[in-house]
Amino acid sequence: MTTADPHAPYPVHPDLAGKVAVVTGGSRGIGAETARALAAQGVAVCLVGRDRQALFSVAESIGKQGGTAIGAVADVTDAAALRRVADRVAGELGPVDVLAAFAGGHPAPLAAPELSEERWRRILDSELTATFLTVHTFLPGMLDRLSGSILTLSSAGGAGTGNLAHAVADAGVTALTRRLATELGPHGIRVNCLAPAAVRTERTTGTVSKEDQHKLALRTPLRRLGEPSDVASAALFLASDAASYLTGVTLEVAGGRVSTRPA
Repeated sequence: MTTADPHAPYPVHPDLAGKVAVVTGGSRGIGAETARALAAQGVAVCLVGRDRQALFSVAESIGKQGGTAIGAVADVTDAAALRRVADRVAGELGPVDVLAAFAGGHPAPLAAPELSEERWRRILDSELTATFLTVHTFLPGMLDRLSGSILTLSSAGGAGTGNLAHAVADAGVTALTRRLATELGPHGIRVNCLAPAAVRTERTTGTVSKEDQHKLALRTPLRRLGEPSDVASAALFLASDAASYLTGVTLEVAGGRVSTRPA
């Protein structure tokens, strides 16, 4: 099983310099790495999440590298909390150019008979509803300026695997992305979705054994798990002018694994 450097240098996108981004799920994993990647391009970043210590650790590390970042503690299923974040970002950083709605969970696989109503609602809220609320909160500013790039997060093959509620939420996020792209395109706003497969985050390494990680890698045509930097690199591309004619796209960052998924 080969590995990639999770902190490899990113391609430079000069058009991103001087912009402002909000990244939910920014305390660790894909969100944190995307925030670092954006900051390295000269983007001022607000990281949003519930873990205060982790958020400010990421923001501090960005600052030490010469970037600009602030941490905002908020529950992204709480519309009022998101509005407070939006007010703070407007006051401290300025209008938002890039929104990465990356908050979400990784629930254990559960079939329909095992899935309680309470857990169903919690998963849908934390993934699908949170994505809608995040976009809904920051959208007015983008509409005012007729400009913006919105990124959502699903998973490769999500509608066919894993926890039932998680699969439904993933399918909902991709549908939401397509519909938003159709509605917002005439206003100069692009909306795209990133759909990674197995990514080696802190959560993954803490819950999946090394043996199972190795098996996942062997089932992937590129013979390795994804790294947060793989997803962050794709996020930079979609956020930048290099993707100026792309909207409504779900980009699978999966090492080819989705193509080998059983029917």
